[in-house]
Amino acid sequence: MIDDAEFYRWYGSWLHPTPSEIAGILEGVPVPWWIVGGWAMEAYTGSTRPHEDTDVAIMRGDLAAVLKHLLPEFCVWSNLSGTIRPLQGPEGLLEGCRQIWVRKDGMSPWLFDLLLTPHQGDVWISIRDDRIRLPLEDCVFSGDGGILYLRPEIVLHLKARLSRSKDDQDLAAALPLLDEEARRWLGEVVERENASHPWLKRIGR
Repeated sequence: MIDDAEFYRWYGSWLHPTPSEIAGILEGVPVPWWIVGGWAMEAYTGSTRPHEDTDVAIMRGDLAAVLKHLLPEFCVWSNLSGTIRPLQGPEGLLEGCRQIWVRKDGMSPWLFDLLLTPHQGDVWISIRDDRIRLPLEDCVFSGDGGILYLRPEIVLHLKARLSRSKDDQDLAAALPLLDEEARRWLGEVVERENASHPWLKRIGR
């Protein structure tokens, strides 16, 4: 994994727009979208920390509608393991791609990641474990301005494999606020992926 300075040298800098700024960009998109990652944790816990970027998720099948909204004003790139390519229609998506980068133009910083979520109809499917399936309405909560965010226990499930200090910080902020059902769900999915994960004792498994 390259460090941040080397990453920026190759790919360019990133802004970290707030969720409300993202809502302004996506206003009028006719499909669901929601904020994930650190911003989602902040919206739930009220605990702030620096954000390197802003992650937005959509259902994979809704890509065409989102591109139609973005492309008149923004440049969109398909990203697969560091290989990036301009994306002017769904047919140009790199095979296996789950992540799209968005910026104003080639001279501007990147604005946000657009994450393509596997799904079956309105059922959200975890990118970590496709056995984990939930109705989208059960995966999100509504924050200020009606912006949708991924629920904290699901964000933590997605973060658990990464072992970063900011993820430990997010866990510490969220755990006291999770109800018994959410904590149990998180413990079960983390344990299924890694029975010796250091988070399990903190979760109460």
